[in-house]
Amino acid sequence: MASAQLPPLRAAQHPRGRDARACPAHRAWVRRHRCSVLGCLAGPIECAHVRRGTDGGQGLKPSDRYTISLCRDHHAEQHRIGEAGFEKRYDIDLMALAEAFARKSPHWRVLTKTGS
Repeated sequence: MASAQLPPLRAAQHPRGRDARACPAHRAWVRRHRCSVLGCLAGPIECAHVRRGTDGGQGLKPSDRYTISLCRDHHAEQHRIGEAGFEKRYDIDLMALAEAFARKSPHWRVLTKTGS
């Protein structure tokens, strides 16, 4: 009897097919900015997803076009107090900021081709 061999791995797939919602180059570009909280110079910077009003859902992270730069502490706070509380505390419109990041990204064409 021949030894069993595993078949080759398939490419990782999104539940709805190819994950066109991810853009690693855009996330890297976002992380090169300072924290989006005015006056914060802390780091390291993380790519934070905005969830309200996006293409995300329960258990589904929004596409990378809805990302902003936050330091680790502010990113954790965003999750802890919720987006509405975070926006109020820091006088930030998270969706407008994510849209500005996407619009100014050198990877904007990739982000808009996905239809996300």
